[in-house]
Amino acid sequence: MDMNAYFKKALAELHDAGNYRVFADLERHCGGFPRATRHREDGTTHEVTVWCSNDYLGMGQSPIVTDAMKATIDKCGAGAGGTRNISGTNHYHVLLEQELADLHGKESALIFTSGYVSNWASLGTLGSRIPGCIIYSDALNHASMIEGIRHSRAEKRLWKHNSPEDLDRLLSQDDPDRPKLVAFESVYSMDGDVAPIAEICDVAEKHGAMTYLDEVHGVGLYGPRGGGIAEREGLMDRVTVIEGTLGKAFGVMGGYITASADLCDFVRSFSSGFIFSTAIPPAIAAGAAASIRHLKDSQMERMRHQQRVAQVRARLDAAGVPHMPNPSHIVPVMVGDAVKCKWISDLLLDNYGIYVQPINYPTVPEGTERLRLTPTPLHTDADIEYLVNALNDLWSQCALSRAIA
Repeated sequence: MDMNAYFKKALAELHDAGNYRVFADLERHCGGFPRATRHREDGTTHEVTVWCSNDYLGMGQSPIVTDAMKATIDKCGAGAGGTRNISGTNHYHVLLEQELADLHGKESALIFTSGYVSNWASLGTLGSRIPGCIIYSDALNHASMIEGIRHSRAEKRLWKHNSPEDLDRLLSQDDPDRPKLVAFESVYSMDGDVAPIAEICDVAEKHGAMTYLDEVHGVGLYGPRGGGIAEREGLMDRVTVIEGTLGKAFGVMGGYITASADLCDFVRSFSSGFIFSTAIPPAIAAGAAASIRHLKDSQMERMRHQQRVAQVRARLDAAGVPHMPNPSHIVPVMVGDAVKCKWISDLLLDNYGIYVQPINYPTVPEGTERLRLTPTPLHTDADIEYLVNALNDLWSQCALSRAIA
């Protein structure tokens, strides 16, 4: 078999369907977020405004974070030196885990190299190591959760998205004495909808099930101290495991879980994804801890963030550009056609200096292709007007349907 020919054919099919992913070569400006320099393949550059970053609050550019990282590099050097089991835990890892446990009101925390790894490793370990465990997974859970559950080889039940009623039905059908774990997210990243956490906890508690909540799109952004949707709703104490990321609202990189001391120690002791992974560098840990400490006390970033989101939605409504309604900060502008979605994204970048990636199948179902906008506190009124005017122009050029105000 000619493998290169096979690769070319598969890639050509992606191109034809409008699903081929192109990486924009961007150079972010320190202190200038959301501005960046785009490097084209022909060697030229131009300035762009980023509208799809998961650095939701711009903390990746904050001197609060960068100064902490610089000071730690000067003190500790660049890398962690290896895994925490072999090379030793750096003191900044300990300090970060203390901040995270405090943020979520838990006894302990455990950090990983990414949010993907924290889900994969934790769910994989819990599902495989707890004898007879059944995992109940929301139908729209992230790929990292799905992979962790699959890796665990535990029995899995898929419940209808955000449906406590369907979860209750499935839990009622299984042996009440078997260990059970309900896995779901707080904010779902593509549609921006929010889970009914209290109702899900009610059902889980009724059946004696543990709960595992992915808060990666909630931490830093919601709650009086940035603990996420569960903190905002006063529910953190009812959730067994809260998982989060350091790479979105906190502006750095890494993932984590928070839970009881015994559960975290259990995952630390049995998870291959933790045991055999090089630890995040001390400077990353220090930057994340500084970001968390700041956002525990400061409301300004969250308040302005929500104001910017509301303003973008209002301007899109006024222009008749359709976007999916939801109660979160994620603004999915609905195109509904993969080729047009990619074309609009290309024109925004090339002709308008606006960077927003198209979201196509398999990330979202066919026919629901979209541009996923993520306004930040640092987008200005002028940025919003320019974006909406550009989308308005392209909607007319593509003859796409308008939303009725």
